Amino acid sequence: MAQDFDKLKVKSGKEIKLSNIDTEAKEFKLSKEEAAPILEKNIEKLKELQEKLYAEHKQSILVVLQAIDGGGKDGTIEHVFGPLNSAGCRVASFKVPTPIEADHDFLWRVHAQTPAKGEIVVFNRSHYEQVLVVRVHDLETKEINKTRYDQINDFEKLLASNNTHILKFFLHISKDTQLQRFKDRIDDPLKHWKVAAGDFKERALWDDYMAAFEDMVNKCSKENAPWFVIPADKKWFRDLAISQILVDYMEGMNIQLPQTDEDIEAIKKLYEAECKVLS
Repeated sequence: MAQDFDKLKVKSGKEIKLSNIDTEAKEFKLSKEEAAPILEKNIEKLKELQEKLYAEHKQSILVVLQAIDGGGKDGTIEHVFGPLNSAGCRVASFKVPTPIEADHDFLWRVHAQTPAKGEIVVFNRSHYEQVLVVRVHDLETKEINKTRYDQINDFEKLLASNNTHILKFFLHISKDTQLQRFKDRIDDPLKHWKVAAGDFKERALWDDYMAAFEDMVNKCSKENAPWFVIPADKKWFRDLAISQILVDYMEGMNIQLPQTDEDIEAIKKLYEAECKVLS
């Protein structure tokens, strides 16, 4: 069943309100059972496209994942990017800056992790923390914080000018869904490491975070680096939407396999001769 996931893109210059976007994706008439084979097909297509991208070695892809705690960044990485070849797809996670990182500008550590030619790199959190947690906790003055959006846009423009294609996904969940996911972590001993008392202190700042996320997507969704707001209460829909957006985008990149200088017919004869020896 074809779905118009392009409607999830935040158009450059057109502001959206997160409160108007349904986190359950009810407008998409699709069931989990219908989505499963489409997702499977998308993953196989992504594997093929990734191999071509790696072989071409001229373009790269940066995927940015941002969400409030419990939003599903790790799950997205596992289900959408986990099946890809790790030789050409890696994840960069950004936590509290180290002392050395803090001694540099906020983009210094980020630039070092951007993809090389032929690579797909997934940012689990990113340079956008500078206009999220830093803003919500008043770690910088409001005057400085306002300058960060332009700096981020300029940074991404630089990457795009060097054949790095940027796709950014905000995983949009409801407050009730977040609480349920915290409960799931509490109930599962294997997930205790993912939950902390501080999560509930951050949860009390929900409205502040939503305002920051809203400014993030409105101020930094550009044609060369668009934001997509992904309804993410349903994990299967989140994975389907992101995989489909990636497939559609990569198919439009005109990725070309390199031409070999080798004489394939001569190699074929060598192969056939070797087979005769083995037989």
